Amino acid sequence: MESNPDIQPLLAHVIPYTLVMFRLAGVFVMAPLLTNINLPRKYKALLVFMLAAAVYPIVQPSLAAAPQLNHMDVFGLVPLILGESLIGLAIGAIAAIPLMSLEMSGVLMGQSMGLGLARVYNPEADFDADVLGQFLYYIGAGVFVSLGGLELLLGGVIDSFKNVPLGGFAVDKAPLPLLTGVISSGFELAVRVAAPVTAIVLLLVIVFGVIGKTMPQVNIMSVGFAIKIIAGLAMLTVALYAVRNAVGDEIVGTLDGVLRWVRAL
Repeated sequence: MESNPDIQPLLAHVIPYTLVMFRLAGVFVMAPLLTNINLPRKYKALLVFMLAAAVYPIVQPSLAAAPQLNHMDVFGLVPLILGESLIGLAIGAIAAIPLMSLEMSGVLMGQSMGLGLARVYNPEADFDADVLGQFLYYIGAGVFVSLGGLELLLGGVIDSFKNVPLGGFAVDKAPLPLLTGVISSGFELAVRVAAPVTAIVLLLVIVFGVIGKTMPQVNIMSVGFAIKIIAGLAMLTVALYAVRNAVGDEIVGTLDGVLRWVRAL
């Protein structure tokens, strides 16, 4: 059965347009804020479809160098879809690491202050999280948005089409050095952010131990729990400005690294 000649020109764009969509969709799997489950999936799919429609005219002139895309079967299309998705997934995952590090620092603070049992539902990740971890995550998300993180991420994906044509991504181009470096700096960020609170709590524990040994008649455990929480929250409040600067520097450095990787592909 022959295809309608009126739609034949459109059929030539189906496979390239699909690959563009999957590269953009990879960002929505791991990128901060875009993974929020409160955003319905059908809206995410519609947003990806609309972004692909906006980006495709930029990509379309380069398709003349890849005529094989117009004659691709299903089995040959699956590896290309995986490769395109990995590009967006890598960009989104690397950008999300600083915010995950902030959440981990909140866990460290909460455990030292005795808030390990005070867990609440995190709508961003669809699981229970520590109160301080979720609080710091939202601070990081605010800094991320204020720095134009979403725009830079989507701009980085669009720039990747200039250096990596559709179907041209290879495993040896994966950003493994960048990923390991961002994870390492993320752990360092988590420890730096949690350091003021954990230090004051450690100092209080030492003081409580001395009081308990010198004045055993004082029931220090009955008041020590509340004192640790109050002191930890006070220290976190004082350190919030420094936390914002540290998080901003980490997010900027991470986004710069992502953009450098995209331009070096």
